[in-house]
Amino acid sequence: MKTAAFAAAAAAAQVASAHYFFDVVAVNGQASAPFQHIRDFTRQTKYNPIKFSSNPPEDIRDGSFVDGDDIRCNQGAFQNAGNTEVLTVNAGDELTFTLGVGATMQHPGPSFVYMSRAPGDDVRGYDGSGEWFKIFEEAVCNQGADFTTNAWCSWDRNTISATIPPGTPDGEYLVRVEHIGVHRSHVNQPEHYVSCAQVRVQGGGGGNPGPTTQFPGNYQDSDAYANFNIYVGYQDFPIPGPAVWQG
Repeated sequence: MKTAAFAAAAAAAQVASAHYFFDVVAVNGQASAPFQHIRDFTRQTKYNPIKFSSNPPEDIRDGSFVDGDDIRCNQGAFQNAGNTEVLTVNAGDELTFTLGVGATMQHPGPSFVYMSRAPGDDVRGYDGSGEWFKIFEEAVCNQGADFTTNAWCSWDRNTISATIPPGTPDGEYLVRVEHIGVHRSHVNQPEHYVSCAQVRVQGGGGGNPGPTTQFPGNYQDSDAYANFNIYVGYQDFPIPGPAVWQG
């Protein structure tokens, strides 16, 4: 028993210091249970990142690739869509995504939140293959700080928050939260940490969200962010993806 407890503690310590996953979403501060409104995923080691398939085979974890369907909501997430509750929110509400098992984001890199409306407003039957628009992004907040750590907005935090833009049309959506660790982008190995919540937006408007993108397709291994070197001092970070839609 002691050995099992020690192993569990060691695994938790590894997660808290290196890799992570999002399992809780809160609306205006009211939190759900873990994976109540966020699609659970099937990978055995939930906290492993998603990488490009062009990485060396020994550096690929669980066969999840940025250039494959897992980049939408994580490995096997669509399989759990029917078992995931739909969270009702109002346009203008703030959603806060929290990491599981007490982890914090101890990788330098940007954070994003995207939305994609489900065809027929049936988010439980939606695989995320449609169009996505970005509602939040952040990268560097403290230009005078250490560019390999706390210069980044998300450093050592356990949450990412975004507001559902006013004017978002009523309907059911996937809301996709993502943090990208760029500590190994200098060797073309950025690490993507992704989860999706299922939400129903009400009280919105007649906005036309855009520009849009698709997953996979939003990221290429030739992109500047995927070849970015944080170890040569401060420089402007090339934020990937479309512009943020403000509503």
